[in-house]
Amino acid sequence: MDQKKILVVDDEARMRKIVKDFLVMNGYKVIEAEDGEQAVDLFYADKDIALIILDVMMPKLDGWEVTKEIRNVSDVPIIMLTAKDTEKDELQGFELGVDEYVSKPFSPKVLVARVEAVLRRSSSGDDDVDEYNGIEIDKLAHTVKIDGEPIDLSFKEFELLAYFMANKKMALSRENILNHVWNYDYYGDARTIDTHVKKLRAKMGEKGDMIKTIWGVGYKFEE
Repeated sequence: MDQKKILVVDDEARMRKIVKDFLVMNGYKVIEAEDGEQAVDLFYADKDIALIILDVMMPKLDGWEVTKEIRNVSDVPIIMLTAKDTEKDELQGFELGVDEYVSKPFSPKVLVARVEAVLRRSSSGDDDVDEYNGIEIDKLAHTVKIDGEPIDLSFKEFELLAYFMANKKMALSRENILNHVWNYDYYGDARTIDTHVKKLRAKMGEKGDMIKTIWGVGYKFEE
C-alpha cells in the first residue's frame, strides 16, 4: 500500500519535527511548510496530499486564511493545531471547514490516532452508494448529487450527511451524532453540530428541509 502523504504546517521547527517523527514512525510520508504562503504553494503543487495538519498563528497567512484558500478548491481533511482552545476559536475553525481541532499541548500519539481516524473515515467504502428522495451519496468517490446535480461539501459535512442518510427517519441526539461523526474521542461543544447542520442545509437548497430539528434532542432526516 502506498504511504499517505501529510502536509504539516507550523512556523515552529521543533513542533514540525515532533509531529513529523511520529507520523513517519507510523508509516506516513510528510512534507513541511513553515508559513501559510508556503503551505498553499505546496498544496497546489502536490496533488497527492491526503491530509493537512495546520497551525493557526503563522506569518504571511494564518491558519484561517490557509483553510479558506484550500476550501475553495478541495475538501482534503484538515486538522487544526493551535494553542487556542476557546469555544469561539473552535467554532470558527469548524465554520471554515476544519475537520478536527487539536489544542496544544497535545500527545503526539493522540494526534496520530486522530489522523488515522480522519483518514479511515474519509476512505470508508461501506455501502458505496446511498440514494434517498433525489439525494445520492457515493462514499467511494466522496461525492454528493441532488436531483442529478453535484454539490460541494467539506469532509465533515459529507460525513454528517452520510450519517443522516444511513439513519433515515431516526431521532438522533447531538451526543449520538458527535460520537459517530466526530469520533468518540472528541471533547468539543455539541453546538459544533448545529454549525455544520446550518451550512449543510444551505448547500442542499430545498432538500435541506429534510434535516429536521427535534428540540431538546437533536435531528431527524426524512422527507
